[in-house]
Amino acid sequence: MIIKANFIDILNKEINFSEIEIFGGKIKSIFRIDEGEKIGENYILPGFVDAHVHVESSLLSPAQFARMAVVHGTVGTLSDPHEIANVLGVKGVEWMLKDAANVPFKFCFGAPSCVPATIFETAGAIINPTDIQLLFEKYPEIGYLAEVMNYPGVLNNDPDMIAKIGIAKKFRKPIDGHAPGLRGELAEKYAMAGPSTDHECFTYGEALDKLKAGMKILIREGSAAKNFDELIPLLSIHYENIMFCSDDKHPDSLLIGHINGLVKRALKLGYNLFDTLQAACINPVKHYNLPIGLLNIGDPADFILIDNQLDFNILATYINGKILAENGQSLMNNIFTEPINNFNCAEKSGDDFRIKNSNSKKIKVIEVVDGQLITKIYLEKNKAENEFIESDQNSDFLKIAVINRYHEAPVAIAFVRNFGIKNGAIASSVAHDSHNIIVVGTSDELMVIAANFIIKEKGGLSAVDALGNSLCLPLPIAGLMSNLDAYEVAKKYTEIDNFSKDVLKSTLKSPFMTLSFLALLVIPSLKLSDKGLFDGNKFEFTSLFDN
Repeated sequence: MIIKANFIDILNKEINFSEIEIFGGKIKSIFRIDEGEKIGENYILPGFVDAHVHVESSLLSPAQFARMAVVHGTVGTLSDPHEIANVLGVKGVEWMLKDAANVPFKFCFGAPSCVPATIFETAGAIINPTDIQLLFEKYPEIGYLAEVMNYPGVLNNDPDMIAKIGIAKKFRKPIDGHAPGLRGELAEKYAMAGPSTDHECFTYGEALDKLKAGMKILIREGSAAKNFDELIPLLSIHYENIMFCSDDKHPDSLLIGHINGLVKRALKLGYNLFDTLQAACINPVKHYNLPIGLLNIGDPADFILIDNQLDFNILATYINGKILAENGQSLMNNIFTEPINNFNCAEKSGDDFRIKNSNSKKIKVIEVVDGQLITKIYLEKNKAENEFIESDQNSDFLKIAVINRYHEAPVAIAFVRNFGIKNGAIASSVAHDSHNIIVVGTSDELMVIAANFIIKEKGGLSAVDALGNSLCLPLPIAGLMSNLDAYEVAKKYTEIDNFSKDVLKSTLKSPFMTLSFLALLVIPSLKLSDKGLFDGNKFEFTSLFDN
């Protein structure tokens, strides 16, 4: 096969009309036809790589994720199977590898370093240093130690964490970082221990500190956490140490775009074409030593065709010389894999969601920040006059609960603001990191209905209103992923997401994605696990009431 197009040579920072010959799935030759750009022809360049993503958060299996991602020019991902590992341990990681092997898309999975993420929640499994050793020995395609979220453990020389890092070093695997808010000497100490990337920077200054410490910065723009606008100025000077990632991408967002969307935004803001593409295409391949071609002679023929440098519309995506997407249509096979799960939870009643009043004058409330993983601590005046404290939708004072899905235990209950829900409830078994059931609503009765939908299906998303209307998207694969076609999942997710906003009046851009992070204890400030309310700043449990 021979392709003639304007070749965007990213590392040499030039564009030349070229003839590229592909044979046996590899680049056989590149012949420059003239020294300048030939106007009116298409452009060829390496494919995009998502430098950090949890495939499970797309609600799709790896094979179905790939079907949708190739349409947007993505040829590979650095995929942390941390979510399914928290549910099923090593068995879950192996399931992801098996499913991904059914498609030519170039997944690079990591060995999850923090399962469970903390000791303050109930997960479905544990991955210890022996398991990390096993994963690297048994599966050479596992390319790195996935995000080291237990940064306090690294800073305090926790034996388990240090052992896992040591094993990764022994196998010469890159180590991914995760250290929100860490700056100065602490950032340097963390980087010196081994983590070489960070995708959790919320400010420009924090990112500069970590770059100074020798880390590479991943600019994240997902369905919930959005740091592009704050961090994109880094690209001008630090393009060699910048990558793009989504971290968590819901199916409706993935339907619209992927890394290509970040490239378009950067170019429209006036950032250099070659710098932008180095972050999107080259840096992840180099840093992680990925088996992804970069349009060099002898490389795997992994590339994309676009129409022009301004619109950057993806015309076709090739992996190993085979066309897998063309003009917005996926050409990949529709692969389905048998579900795997870990779910042991009985249906709940209204009594499970009651909170007794106290003499305290104030109540600690989780204050949601739309578009961010961080939350704030808000002190609400205790207005309750009865024995139990109830939600008050008029003041956006809503009850939130986390239900242990692995064994029977009391329901953990707190309050949240900025959800804006009216006369309804939403629930999900996608609740980072341990993926217990999380539910928020305007009354105990509606919360029970929403939660029991999830329990009956052994995983899913649900939304109910006070008139008896309801929607449920089952997630039979570990309570995290659907076993349906990617485009059907995107449609169903869009329906339930719209229901939560249009019918239940949630004011959030992505209510379900935001909900899923309210149990994520490793991100400050106030979160809720199945064991109770947690102060992420002090890294300890805290009382619901404040005197």
